[in-house]
Amino acid sequence: MIMTLLLFALLCLGVRKDRRRFRNAVLLGLTLLSLSGWLLGKASRLPPGAAIAVYLLVFLVPAVGVVVLGGFLIANGITMARKEGLRPANLLSGLLGVAVFGLLVLLVSLGHLQGSPAFPVGIAVLLLSAYVSFLFLCFLAYAFLYGRIAVRGDVDYVVVLGSGLIGGERVPPLLASRLRKGLEIHDAQIARGGPAPVLLTSGGQGPDEKLPEAEAMGRWLVDQGAPAGHVQEENRSRTTDENLRFSHEIMTAGKSGYRCVVVTNNFHAFRAAMTARQAGVEGQVLGSPTAKYFWPSATLREFVAVFWEHKAVNLSVCAALIALVAFVSARG
Repeated sequence: MIMTLLLFALLCLGVRKDRRRFRNAVLLGLTLLSLSGWLLGKASRLPPGAAIAVYLLVFLVPAVGVVVLGGFLIANGITMARKEGLRPANLLSGLLGVAVFGLLVLLVSLGHLQGSPAFPVGIAVLLLSAYVSFLFLCFLAYAFLYGRIAVRGDVDYVVVLGSGLIGGERVPPLLASRLRKGLEIHDAQIARGGPAPVLLTSGGQGPDEKLPEAEAMGRWLVDQGAPAGHVQEENRSRTTDENLRFSHEIMTAGKSGYRCVVVTNNFHAFRAAMTARQAGVEGQVLGSPTAKYFWPSATLREFVAVFWEHKAVNLSVCAALIALVAFVSARG
C-alpha cells in the first residue's frame, strides 16, 4: 500500500506542476497497477464474497474487456472503411482488433510451443504487446481525465487549431466543431462580464488549398456572429507544433503574460497539450466533439504519434525486453 500511496502522491505532484506531461499518464497507470497488486495480496484475508469480487475485478473484467475491445475495433474498422475509404489510417482500428485476437490465440497456444524455437519469440511478442498495451491504456485513461478540464477565469486568447479544408476553401465538419467550441468560450466569457478574448485561428495554406486555413476559419467565425475585430489569424503553420509556436509568438507580442485556451478535437487534446507545453504556450487544451465512429482510429493515431515522440525511451525498453527473453532462453 505504501508504494501505491507513493505513486499516487507523485501523480498528484505531477498534475499540480503541469498536467500536460505524459509521465502523469504513466504514473496513473502504475498507481492503478500497484493498487491491483495490493488488492490481490489482501484478497485471501477478505470474506469470500469480497474476495471473489476482487478476483473478478482484477482478472475476469480485463479478460472479457479484451475480447469485447477486439470485436469493437474490428467493427469500427469496417465502419471507417465504409465511411472514410480504404486508406491505411482508416484501417488502423480494424487491424488492431485482428491483432488483439491474434495475441489471444498466441497466449492460449503458448504451452504447446515449449521447447521449440517459436516459444521465446512468442514470449517476446507477448511482452512487447503488454508494454505497448500498458502505455496505451495509460494514455487513454489520462487523456479522458485531461478532457474533463473546464475553463476557469478569463483568458486573453482562444486559439483554434486548423485541420484542412474541403475543396481547398471550405471548413469541414471536423474543423467546424473546433470553431464552434472556440466561439462558445468567447461568448461565454463576454456573457459573464469578462473582457472579449481574441479568437486566434491557426493554420497555413497547404499545396491543395486556395487560401490559408486561418483565413477560412476567420470567415467562418465572422459568418457565425463573431465580431471581425475579435478575430486574428496565424497563417504560416503547417503542423501542430508550428500552430502552437507561431501562435505563442503572436500572443506574447500582443500581451506579455497572456492566458489562453487552445481548442482542437477531443481525440487530439492531450497530445496537443503536450506539444503546447513544449512550445511554451501558457494555457490548457480543450477538446471539441468528434463523430463517434471516427474517434477510435483517431485516438490510435494520436497514441502512435505520442509513442514515437518518446521513441528513445520506448525503443530502449522494447530492446531490453527482447534482450531479456534472449538471455533467459540462452540460459535455459
